[in-house]
Amino acid sequence: MTGLRVSVILEASRQAAEAAALSVRATEGSVMFSPVIGQNSKRAAVRKALDRHKVYITAQSFSAGTYQARVLVDGEAYWVDEFRLSQLQQGLSPAELELVPATDD
Repeated sequence: MTGLRVSVILEASRQAAEAAALSVRATEGSVMFSPVIGQNSKRAAVRKALDRHKVYITAQSFSAGTYQARVLVDGEAYWVDEFRLSQLQQGLSPAELELVPATDD
């Protein structure tokens, strides 16, 4: 009878070892998502949104098939075409686009 008891103990140990090996294999290939990583990515998205300047369209002009908009960016007014307006809205600064502030008429 002692031989039977030993084999039952060995079988249970073997099953536990196989379960542990499966558990290790499952975590090796997968990326674990932690609350800290999620919080950091949310903070980064908020920081990016706050760093981007606001673009306010204060006037629009459609003349001879061309579009112009007077925009207010960081307290300064600029006249821009449709392409420059989209670049400003994507986050480029007026300095990067080499825009000249609008003169008031």
